Parts: sequence; structure tokens; C-alpha cells
Amino acid sequence: MRNFNSWLNSFRDSIADYDYYVDFEKVHRNVNKIKIELNILNSLIGSDNIENMFEDLIKKYPETLKCIPLLLAVRANEIYAMDSDGAFTYNFKKKNLPLEQYKIFMRKTGLFDLMEKHLINNLVDYATGVETGLDSNGRKNRGGHLMEDLVESFIIKSGFIKNINYFKEMYIHQITDKWDVDLSAISNQGKMEKRFDFVIKTPSMIYAIETNFYGSGGSKLNETARSYKTLALEANTIDNFTFVWFTDGKGWTKARNNLEETFDIMKNIYNIKDLENGIINEVFK
Repeated sequence: MRNFNSWLNSFRDSIADYDYYVDFEKVHRNVNKIKIELNILNSLIGSDNIENMFEDLIKKYPETLKCIPLLLAVRANEIYAMDSDGAFTYNFKKKNLPLEQYKIFMRKTGLFDLMEKHLINNLVDYATGVETGLDSNGRKNRGGHLMEDLVESFIIKSGFIKNINYFKEMYIHQITDKWDVDLSAISNQGKMEKRFDFVIKTPSMIYAIETNFYGSGGSKLNETARSYKTLALEANTIDNFTFVWFTDGKGWTKARNNLEETFDIMKNIYNIKDLENGIINEVFK
């Protein structure tokens, strides 16, 4: 018999890998798309006649306008701005307002000051920094896949082959159609269309797998533990079908009671340490 407290104590604070923090390939790719235009705008840095230079530059190279939203850390072709002088929606893909109004925008947002006062030396470097900051917002999305990717790496390491004997993101109806198994017990008689992160098929069993990692607490953890407890009980009524849950993260310490209830009734619930100790080879037979 496994001890819940020992199992919970082995949960990790984080599973961030080296690619989690910033996707520099994406950063450089985005900057390279506008590198020429940014270098053209570099001519404005340190200018003592920046408004006239800006006007001449936009007339000659109108495509440089598309760089401006990024200089404000905005991923959009349109920017809305208002003050006591009025409200305007600026289009930076295709100029929709008089050039004079764009000069007002540059002055009031502080972009002219940034370049005129030589607060930066190079807009390509500046844009790279902005892109790096914007990409940090993508950590949540990358983090959401870390546990899934980790589990998949252990599945592959154990010799399973994608789309041969392990499958990614399978819905209940796909499992039913592929192996002619009645899953009405976990689909509310066909009314619920659940998707499992992975499905492993062995000669004698179908294993439906869910994965998640919670670095912090919240009401979602209690809901997850309760729903997976129900799912495990329902799955136990289906022949040759097993529900497996891989979870981890210190967030569970704040929802330990609900997790323990699920742990007590669910045989196949595992964490990262279990993966490292070879649980896949032990369970999936």
C-alpha cells in the first residue's frame, strides 16, 4: 500500500524546462520580419527635427508604420487612443488618418521622446527586448503543455509508438469507434464528449490518460480531484478499460483532502517520481 503523505511530499515545485522562459527563436523571427523597417526608423534617433523627418520618412517608406505598435508592446494593427482632444483609432497597416495625426500619436505616446532624446540606441535591439517581454506572457501556454510533454517523453522511452499503440488527444467517440468498446458509463450515455490527453493500447487493455501540473492552488484543483474520482469509479465498471491520472505540483498541498480522497479509491494515480521510477513499464502491459 502506498502512503499518501509520502507520495504528496515528493511533488515538485516546478517542471519548467530550459525552453519555458523565452522562445528566442520566435522572438528573433518576429523581429526579423520588420528588421528593415526598424533600421529605417533608426534614422530618427537623436534627430533635432524629428517631426519633419518622420513625415518625410513615412511618405517615402509608408511600410515603416507597421513597426510602431510593437514599439509600444502592442500586437495589433490598430491602436485606440483618446484624450481631451478627441478619440482616434490608428491603423498602422494601412494609414487611415492624416499624417499629422500620426505625428500627434508619436508625440503623445512618448515615442518621439524615446528617439529624439536618444534614450535608445537601436530600434532593432529595442524591439528584441519588447518581443522578449511579450513572449514571457506565453509562459502560461507553454506551462500548460509541460506535464503533457513530460509524460509523453516517458511513454516514448518505454517503447510505445505514436499512432501505433499510443495516441494523443483522443475523444471518447474515437476510442469507441477504433476499438468497439462501450464507454457510455463515462460519457453519460453518450451525452458527454470527453477528450483524454493520451490513450495507450496494449493487447489486453485500453488505458485512457489525463495529465496536469499545478504549481499553485485554487478552486480548480478540488474540482479536478472530484471529477477524476468520479471518472475512475465509472471507468472501473468497463471491461478492458483503465483510467490513469498523472499529476504533480505543490499546488496540491492546498487541496490535499480532495486529492487524498481520490488517491484512496483510485489505483492508477501517479506523479513525476513514479514516472522516473518506471511506473509506465510496470502498469501498461
